[in-house]
Amino acid sequence: MPRCSQPLPCRFFCCAATSAAAGTKKKNVVFLGSPQVPPSASSQNKLSASVLETLLSASSSTDSAFQVAAVVTRPPATKNRGRKPMPSAVAQFALDRGFPGDLIFTPERAGEESFLSDLKEVRPELCITAAYGNVLPQRFLDIPPCGTVNIYPSLLPLYRGAAPVQRALLDGVAETGVSLAYTVRALDAGPVIASEKFPVDDCIKALDLLDILFNIGSKLLLDELLSVLDGSAKQKAKPQDDSKATLAPKMNLDESWLTFDEEAKVLHNKVRAFAGWPRTRAKLQLMNQNGEPDVLDIKVISTKVSTSCNKIGDENQILFSGNSLLVPCSGSTWLEVMELQLPGKKVTTARNFWNGLRGQKLLKST
Repeated sequence: MPRCSQPLPCRFFCCAATSAAAGTKKKNVVFLGSPQVPPSASSQNKLSASVLETLLSASSSTDSAFQVAAVVTRPPATKNRGRKPMPSAVAQFALDRGFPGDLIFTPERAGEESFLSDLKEVRPELCITAAYGNVLPQRFLDIPPCGTVNIYPSLLPLYRGAAPVQRALLDGVAETGVSLAYTVRALDAGPVIASEKFPVDDCIKALDLLDILFNIGSKLLLDELLSVLDGSAKQKAKPQDDSKATLAPKMNLDESWLTFDEEAKVLHNKVRAFAGWPRTRAKLQLMNQNGEPDVLDIKVISTKVSTSCNKIGDENQILFSGNSLLVPCSGSTWLEVMELQLPGKKVTTARNFWNGLRGQKLLKST
């Protein structure tokens, strides 16, 4: 199992010495991945694991210039009451690949003395982070001589912070991308080694976009890794223009509510941004047989903006057409809800939900 602070086995250094004697010594790289807490820890855990997979596969080549010397991730967590702590997806992936458990570090904080001591023993030339979610102190950053580089899912200096992809979708951007940048003490403000743009489809959701950007970022990292290890990347890295920086603070539950006094496009972007966590929520009114409203608290799973709806009727009434609920919004726009979820129920289609109403009138909550 992963551990945080135990003496490192001498076999690791013996192997390195043997490789050096044979003239095939590889430079030590340490990978750090997985956010510590929600909102989207589970999904980003898997994304971090995909980056680690890319590194381990590349390092296994006989002509590779590097080897993954250690993995750093969050401590094991108990997902359900009474169950034993489970390793993060990054740690589990590393173990499944046969990576030594005593070289998987799981500090609560990256500034812990025992962890920093272990990291120094590994003698990393370079540290690589991908959705690590833990503040790296200067004492950490001073250890690897080639620095620490981060795969960041945004075109820096845009959307610095905890939720760059979600905030970009919330803003309805037509283009985003991924940056490979050096890590400094200021928030996501280090010099950019390389970046790649990606057009944003109007239907893409946060988790899918994160997956795409981290895949692009992994390839970008491999393309630039030799220049990072030989130091030439520092010469070409471009400082960020702080005057163009925008912030991307973490998402919170209060933001996830849909209010239909906004235009449909704004609400659709919110559904895309909150698709991973906590999903968007809305309150509707179901008129019962007595003509009195029952409030329905639903999660809105997937939507699109209607481009052809010309229904006329009660401005608060929700209609059904094709396979979607049609919700009237501000500016004479309509939001099509295709999937939704009732409390304690599984995700269902709008058609199945509508059929279950048995003709009862459905209204926006006022």
